[in-house]
Amino acid sequence: MTQKTIKITGWVLTIIIGLLLGLSASLKLVQSEETVAQAAAMGIDSKTYLIIGIIEIASLILFIIPRTGIVGTLLLAAYFGGAIATHLMHQQPVIIAVSVQVLIWITAFIRFPELRQRIFRQ
Repeated sequence: MTQKTIKITGWVLTIIIGLLLGLSASLKLVQSEETVAQAAAMGIDSKTYLIIGIIEIASLILFIIPRTGIVGTLLLAAYFGGAIATHLMHQQPVIIAVSVQVLIWITAFIRFPELRQRIFRQ
């Protein structure tokens, strides 16, 4: 692949992640009755759910900005690690959280060659 193709692919994946997590964070920030009820079923109160939404949107913004993208990647990885653990504790499927986690890492490896080099020692 050419550098241009790699760059376009990285940004397309970043936009997909941005839309997905932006929607997720906005649902947490708006605090609709349905989403708050789902969170309450997992033992998360509305104030904590709002804080989770703020953390999600802040991590996403750091991920999108090229200069802070690696920090954003690490924060999103930690965020989804917590999501996976929460789902497992409540016997809920984790396939979506794991899939998004994998997509985030693939996108990070495409967008940030220095991250790929450090991890795989190329």
